[in-house]
Amino acid sequence: MAKKKFVVGCFNDEAVLFPAVKKVRTSGYKIQDVYTPFPVHGLDHALGMRETSLHTAGFIYGITGTTTALSCISWIFTKDWPLNIGGKPNFALPAWIPITFELTVLFAAVGMVLTFCYLCQLAPFVKKHHFHARATDDLFVMVIECTDKTNTEELTAFLSANGAVETDVQFVEEGWWIGRYDKDEMPFENKQIAAA
Repeated sequence: MAKKKFVVGCFNDEAVLFPAVKKVRTSGYKIQDVYTPFPVHGLDHALGMRETSLHTAGFIYGITGTTTALSCISWIFTKDWPLNIGGKPNFALPAWIPITFELTVLFAAVGMVLTFCYLCQLAPFVKKHHFHARATDDLFVMVIECTDKTNTEELTAFLSANGAVETDVQFVEEGWWIGRYDKDEMPFENKQIAAA
């Protein structure tokens, strides 16, 4: 697989992270992602990310569930197996509302979860690169993609000047791959555990 070069900057506080994100973007660097230990309000706008289309996908999945429920129930009760239940008409729409609602919710929920997992490349046995061990603990990790023209020494100095407590240059395989991490393949080393 092809490898890409990234400069990684770690920040202690979101108050320092926001101005650094703005300065990095105005300097013309491409921020791949920012990994935070908790959701940070407004970070997606600071990164210039567009609004997610997941709610649109959820609506489409829900309408698909509604259509599936109504078409199946109406076909079963009017054409395939019509029953006379207490003189009720075969096309009894009010009686079908609970099943229609449940299939709408089921299709929307399962479809949105699968779409989210696909977009985020999450699945069992999928191996992805971790840029820093403390990215989900207490550090805000900014990952900047390098091009052929990127001066990594200048970029790491720029990040340090804008509040980064730690900087690093990493070469990462593109995308995701099937596999698992063995102890000798771990992309990072937790020095606190090793020291203890």
